[in-house]
Amino acid sequence: RTVDREAVIQSFGALIDGAWGTGVLAPMFAPAAVGVARLERWVAHWERTSARPGEALALFRMACSIDVRDLLPAVRVPTLVVHRMGDRVVPASAGRYLAKNIPGAVWKEHPGEDHMPFLGDCDAVVADIGEFLTGSRSLRDPEEALATILFTDIVASTERAAELGDRRWRTLLDEHDALALREIERHRGRLVKSTGDGVLGVFDGPARAISSATAIARGVEPLGIRIRAGLHIGGVQLRGSDIGGVAVHAAARIMSAAGPGEVLVSSSVKDLVAGTGIELADRGERELKGVPGTWRIFAVARAPGA
Repeated sequence: RTVDREAVIQSFGALIDGAWGTGVLAPMFAPAAVGVARLERWVAHWERTSARPGEALALFRMACSIDVRDLLPAVRVPTLVVHRMGDRVVPASAGRYLAKNIPGAVWKEHPGEDHMPFLGDCDAVVADIGEFLTGSRSLRDPEEALATILFTDIVASTERAAELGDRRWRTLLDEHDALALREIERHRGRLVKSTGDGVLGVFDGPARAISSATAIARGVEPLGIRIRAGLHIGGVQLRGSDIGGVAVHAAARIMSAAGPGEVLVSSSVKDLVAGTGIELADRGERELKGVPGTWRIFAVARAPGA
């Protein structure tokens, strides 16, 4: 139906006038927070730290001016649309419209009123995302998580170790490990462990994982070594500080297919970095030893901000 945008904007301005920073948006954006002191304080803090009142109104006005309806048929990446049926900010009909007009989009709807996806029944939303990305809804298990997995190793490490000798090789490995840790943490990832002549890391975002991998690859070159890297996104089994599962094995096998200085990613990673400025080159389909199925692999050609 037709919406009077200016009236909506004026209503929002009246709502926040004199009350911004007190949690005034909770009843609309986060009904689950109403009456829960800790969450109400969080919403108030979010308001105060996100924008000044005038900026908040300007951002809301800008959001109301965005119209992507004509672009929806041009979307050519796997798309998931998740909506809560009682959302007080964006009506469910808007979500249905997106799903209907984006080719092949998957539509998921849930009861609830919270606009913020991490409130209310967030487990259902996480399960939808997990199923969309991995084909499994097992992410509700607290011993599992969805992550982007990075494996690296040093190319021709045995030959380099023999050439340098134990002491110099150990020093080189220490420098390599320190650089890898620095780049993983700089891109908001977690170093799971050193693998002897490489590293295993996890990230909550594939674009940052790719930037980290390319930064490590460039950073070690002055040390006289080259690495190869592989990335995959999927569900991982949590084993204390370590991780396991088929997705981890897939990332390791993808890495094994990379050449010196090359970063390879799976098609699931490729799909999720569309629009980020990361350029990927198709390397075709391959079988990964010990991992079921045929996998389409892509090489990172450019990663902005690495």
